[in-house]
Amino acid sequence: MNTPLLPVVIFLLSIVVLIKASSQFTKSAEKIGIYLGIPSFIVGVTIVSIGTSLPELVSSIVSVLSGASEIVAGNVVGSNITNIFLVLGVVGVVGGKLHIEYELIHVDLPLFVGSSFLLSLMLWDRVFSPVEAVLSLMGFVLYMHYTLNVERELEHPGAEGKKQRKKLETMTIITLVLSAAFIYLGAKYTVESIITLSEEFNIGKEIIAASAVALGTSLPELMVSVTAAREGRPELAIGNVLGSNIFNSFVVMGVPAFFGV
Repeated sequence: MNTPLLPVVIFLLSIVVLIKASSQFTKSAEKIGIYLGIPSFIVGVTIVSIGTSLPELVSSIVSVLSGASEIVAGNVVGSNITNIFLVLGVVGVVGGKLHIEYELIHVDLPLFVGSSFLLSLMLWDRVFSPVEAVLSLMGFVLYMHYTLNVERELEHPGAEGKKQRKKLETMTIITLVLSAAFIYLGAKYTVESIITLSEEFNIGKEIIAASAVALGTSLPELMVSVTAAREGRPELAIGNVLGSNIFNSFVVMGVPAFFGV
C-alpha cells in the first residue's frame, strides 16, 4: 500500500488554515464588538472565549454535512482530553506553582465536571438526539448567563464610559469575511482528508478525529493558556481550558445535531 502523502499534507495544511483563520476571525470580531459599544467584559467572555473553540465547532458542522457525523463525538471527546492533560500539563510546566481563584474551583470546575458527566450520559447509547442537543444548548445558555453576571459584577463602574471608541477600519470587516470563508474551507478539507485517510488505512473516522484532529484544533487553547501562564495569569490559563471544554460539550456537540446528526 502506497502512503497517501497528499491527503496527509492536505490534512496538515487544512488544520493550519483552520486555526489561523479562527484566530483572525476572533480578533476582527472583537474589534467590531468594541466599536459597536459592546462592553469589554461581554466581548471577552463571549467572542474571545468562544473563538478558541471555533475550529472544533466548524469542523464538526462540516462533518455532519459531509455525512461523517461520527467525527463530531471523536472531535469533542478528544479535544476535551487534550485540553485537560496536554494543555493544563504544559501550563503547569510553564507557569510553575499556580494559585487558583475561588471562582474557578467552586464555579467553573463543577460546571465543567457537570457538562462532562452530562455528555457521557448522552453518548452512552451511541445516539445523540435533537432533544439532547437542545438540552446541551440550554446548559450553555445558563452557563453564559451566570458567567456574564459574574463578569459584570467584577467590572469597574464607569470604566467603559472613559474609553474612546476607535474608528472601525474597512480592513477589519474584510478580514472578518475572508477569515470566515477560510474557516469553512479549512474545516471542509480537514474533514475530507479525514475521510480519505480513514478509508486508506481502514481506521475509524472518529479515531482520527479524537487524536490528530483534536490535537490540532486544541492548539488555540494551548497558545492562549501558555501565554496567560507566562504573564502570571493562572485564572485565564485554567479558565480558558475549562470554558473551552464546557463549550465543546454543550455547543460543539449540540449545534451539529441540527444539521442532521
